[in-house]
Amino acid sequence: MSHIVELVVPPGKKKERLDVYITGHVENATRNKVQQAIRGGTVLVNGGQVRPSYTVMPDDVIQITLPRPAPTEALPENIPLEILFEDDDLIVVNKPAGMVTHPAYGNYTGTLVNALLYHCGTLGPGRDPIRPGIVHRLDKETSGVMVVAKNDVAHAKLAKQFALRTIRREYHAIVWGRFRDPSGLIDAGLGRSKSDRKKMAVVDGGKAAATEYTVLEQFPYLALLRLKLRTGRTHQIRVHLAHIHHPVFGDPTYNGRRIVWGSGAGAQKSEVQRFLALMPRQALHAKTIGFVHPSTRREVFFETGLPADMGGLLDLLRSANTPIRGS
Repeated sequence: MSHIVELVVPPGKKKERLDVYITGHVENATRNKVQQAIRGGTVLVNGGQVRPSYTVMPDDVIQITLPRPAPTEALPENIPLEILFEDDDLIVVNKPAGMVTHPAYGNYTGTLVNALLYHCGTLGPGRDPIRPGIVHRLDKETSGVMVVAKNDVAHAKLAKQFALRTIRREYHAIVWGRFRDPSGLIDAGLGRSKSDRKKMAVVDGGKAAATEYTVLEQFPYLALLRLKLRTGRTHQIRVHLAHIHHPVFGDPTYNGRRIVWGSGAGAQKSEVQRFLALMPRQALHAKTIGFVHPSTRREVFFETGLPADMGGLLDLLRSANTPIRGS
């Protein structure tokens, strides 16, 4: 979502750098942000890209593409939902891959929250009106089960369980490589990557993070894992598995879309390319969630089957290769 501002340099204008000129003519613009916009191609002069140091000339037409302000609250949208359970306190849904959990920069509409607001009418506000009811999230391309609060009391009680790490969550993932051990624990602190701030990484002094894994099926160069979270950090499973050189298959961010195991030659490379075409996302699914219901105080448990893309890939792996090990 964006809109275009057009500036026409008046006759007789004295020499001035483009970044300085725009900063003086666009409200709330800073020179640094203007320079970033020019280098990013969202500023055009007479239809073409130039440098921030370009000297503006009389009659130059400057077009600036500005992002629209983020909405102050999420709005209802009629989007289909797969509902696993619902009562007056909460709703449990199976989020599809490709859906963002809540509105954020670049994804202000079409999110799970927009869909839930249409279905439920209201959600537990929590601290942020742009993501009402949300007590946890899944990455856009991760599918699976999520619980969302429908009122303030439920939101507070569910959020406390997440904070105390008493929520039981299990994921299934198809990952690269052969495992020597049938199970293990990845205990490594996470923080922002120094080379790319949009990514997470295992770093010294990072926030504590621990992931348990169990090998369910082992194929020649891929494996199906069951994973349990002891903590809930951003991208935790994806980063942890990449850290031990078993990235999630198909993950474009953490090296899951290149051949990590095997020679990558001949028939194997052709087979891998076919599998990757079937899995355009990371092969990661939030399969189960268990928690204490905020009103009944009874432990409840919800489970979802694997989505069609992951299930289809497993069917191909099983038909092409007898699993080496299962549990």
